[in-house]
Amino acid sequence: MELFAFHFSDVGNTLEQKFLGTSAFGTIDPKNLEAMMSSKVKDFNFGLRRHIFFPLLGDGIFTQDGQAWKHSRELLRPQFTRQQYQGLDIFRSHVDNFLLHIPHDGEYIDLQPLFFRLTLDTTTEFLFGKSVNSLKEIDGSKGNNFADEFDIAQNYVVQRFRLLDLYWLIGGPKFRRSCASAHRYIDEIIETRNEHKQVDLESSGRYVFFDAIAQDSKDMKSLRAQLINVLLAGRDTTACLLSWVFYRLARHPNVLARLNAEIASTVGYNSNLTREDLKKMPYLANVLKEILRIYPPVPVNTRTASQTTVLPTGGGPDGTSPVLIRKGENVAFCVYAMHRREDLYGPDAEDFRPERWDEDMPLLRDEKTAAWGYLPFNGGPRVCLGQDFALTEASYTVVRILQMYPKVKPYKCHENRSWIGWSTHQTKGIEKVAKERQKMTLVLSSGDGCKVIFGR
Repeated sequence: MELFAFHFSDVGNTLEQKFLGTSAFGTIDPKNLEAMMSSKVKDFNFGLRRHIFFPLLGDGIFTQDGQAWKHSRELLRPQFTRQQYQGLDIFRSHVDNFLLHIPHDGEYIDLQPLFFRLTLDTTTEFLFGKSVNSLKEIDGSKGNNFADEFDIAQNYVVQRFRLLDLYWLIGGPKFRRSCASAHRYIDEIIETRNEHKQVDLESSGRYVFFDAIAQDSKDMKSLRAQLINVLLAGRDTTACLLSWVFYRLARHPNVLARLNAEIASTVGYNSNLTREDLKKMPYLANVLKEILRIYPPVPVNTRTASQTTVLPTGGGPDGTSPVLIRKGENVAFCVYAMHRREDLYGPDAEDFRPERWDEDMPLLRDEKTAAWGYLPFNGGPRVCLGQDFALTEASYTVVRILQMYPKVKPYKCHENRSWIGWSTHQTKGIEKVAKERQKMTLVLSSGDGCKVIFGR
């Protein structure tokens, strides 16, 4: 992703490239993103993205345009109202299971795969009323096999996405098997849920996402598509957010100390947290905002012009004139690079510093720039429906972990794997971001995981 950021810093906030005579554009200008996602949203569609993603995601909200997307949006929006998870009970038992995996003897642990299991468990509980409990099961369980096949299929989708018009070159037997395996797993859950739905409703009486949308789905395929789309968003984005939070907390003791102090003064060791408790922790909110700034879950995305249109800025000799986008031309927007613009976030935009959100950043001095210069959850009509769910889960999880283990340090290891020590690459308690290895699938994760050592 740093190549994207470097390219924009070298060329400008909006650029044009030609490939085989066809123009393609890239932008990190908030005005252009507002046009593409809001005021001129009807001038753009997903283009090839539907075909690229379809073998895995099917006909769901992330592959749909037009009336089909509008229908899915109207169907899914009510399911993400806060009262569905107001009491935080949906997270509590799964975080309890997560905490059992943390070693007590000072050994290191890689949190990233555990966070993916945690969010798989909470999301399946929310979707189906019953979790796959991947944190409880040993390797080889159906839930973990599904996660493995889902990850393999995602990697193929990313390769297809990078090839754009040549996406069809990626789609061999292994890709098809992984997609089929993931679909089969969801189908089995649907069938099981249908068999026991009435009994479960009578015994628990609680809200289940599946039951709410099953009434509107015309067949198994359409129901599966919506579920797998929401499962992708619910598992991967929050798992990456949590991984990056602890990756950075381990390397920024000043931030960790302030966050621990806020937790101690607000809730102490009381693990029976409420949503109101989480609202009383502004520094925790700033930590999450800052992580989402420097590591947005979906760092780059594209749109295709469905008709000839104009973006408001980026053209001409000085880069301030409108830009003509012809029908069929692609525009990439890189939130990752936009979130690192020094003219928006200050000269220390490359630093992890949650305090900036309480300061007079350049970003906040203009209403439109403030609204469109920070987009971890997209914007406009397609703004993420599950952002409150994700932030609530992340907040709750961070607090519960730090209540039990307030000390977090990075695990550092040489190539020969024979040495363990603490990170020494800090200057005045601040380590520059983007020096770590990053892995880009459909989301941005750490290429080295999140290896830390906890203490009490």
